[in-house]
Amino acid sequence: MMDAQPQVVLVIGAGQGIGLSTALRFTAPGGTVALVARSQEHLRALAATLETEGRQVHWEAADAADPGSLQPALKALLSRSGPVDVMCFSPLPRTDLIGPVLDTGAEEFLAALALNVGGAATAVREVVPGMIDRGGGSLLFTTGSGALRPSPDRAASVVTTAAETAYVDLLHRHLAPAGIRVAQVVIVGPVGRGMKHEPDSVADALWHAFSGPEEGPVTVLAG
Repeated sequence: MMDAQPQVVLVIGAGQGIGLSTALRFTAPGGTVALVARSQEHLRALAATLETEGRQVHWEAADAADPGSLQPALKALLSRSGPVDVMCFSPLPRTDLIGPVLDTGAEEFLAALALNVGGAATAVREVVPGMIDRGGGSLLFTTGSGALRPSPDRAASVVTTAAETAYVDLLHRHLAPAGIRVAQVVIVGPVGRGMKHEPDSVADALWHAFSGPEEGPVTVLAG
């Protein structure tokens, strides 16, 4: 079990919802937050909010689905923030790719996988070496519930969340002996202010996955 707040937290897919709540939940004033999202404008606004809360903030704009964009952004961030204690991979899903199974082609499946699995793998390969060198760290992921409740009307979501869950499980099995915790929070239902799941509740679930007893790589936030 871990109860000390980490010094450096990386949030990929950062926004004013889960990203902001996670950054505040996982760092105390004086802690460092590294942010990645596609929009520079949104990152500036998020950084300003966190800085008023006493956090040191570094950010880089990048597309998590594109290794050629994400990898150099992470290298630049790590050169400024230092080694990452916790990585939270929580990009918004591509809802425009979700449709019935027979209407979903290779392009839609590959685009969804590029974000949820390809982006996760790119990020992991950048941050894990530093964690192994220091003998610990945490990799946290959020996904929707497509793999738990597979529907033929949401084909891309089902396939990509199943693939990401499998990837998280592989990471968990491989990295546990190195002292690196790997966990996934599966969110059943919408997230947002006044919605089924408040962003703060998701951040609390991520914190429990980070600090509580290791009960396995997957936590379900059903509400």
